[in-house]
Amino acid sequence: METVNLLRNHKRSLLTTQDISRLTGIEVKRTLENNIRRLIEKNILISLEKGKYMVAESDVSDFEIANFLYSPSYISFETALNYHGILSQFPFEITSATSKKSKKKEILGKTYRYIKINKRLYMGYYKSGNCLIAYPEKALFDYLYMVALKKKSEEYLNEMDFSNIKKRGVEEYLSLVSSKSKKEIKLLISKYL
Repeated sequence: METVNLLRNHKRSLLTTQDISRLTGIEVKRTLENNIRRLIEKNILISLEKGKYMVAESDVSDFEIANFLYSPSYISFETALNYHGILSQFPFEITSATSKKSKKKEILGKTYRYIKINKRLYMGYYKSGNCLIAYPEKALFDYLYMVALKKKSEEYLNEMDFSNIKKRGVEEYLSLVSSKSKKEIKLLISKYL
């Protein structure tokens, strides 16, 4: 019961095995695993994936879960473009940029996709609540960069509303990419913005 109260009163709703160990003071691996298993069985914790949990009945957004599952990452591409009102279609996946290798995770009936970008491009995001989200211009640049690399389709670009996008804000990231990508992205900018 004490563990339940600790979890419910804890400020964070997303926890790793190590977080739960620190919180409960349980250091013996087997005891900790048994305790976590019982908490899952009693619907106090929800297992997201091995070693990562969510406190049940907590108010956690898909964006927070996305950042928690794979780090470092920030919400970008179609998801951020939709969030900022640039893309009206709601994407099927929650897309994030990462400096690590690309990954796809199916968690609680949702698809979280992490797309590797060059480490130099890992910037242009802000913290909103408990998650990191690309600024509108950076989300668009990330998307254009993937189109230039032939890893995303130009299709969505025809459906975007660029009226609140600052062209200069998108162009400021051009110096961070190769000259071939820069040329492709400039062509896309002149075509759509």
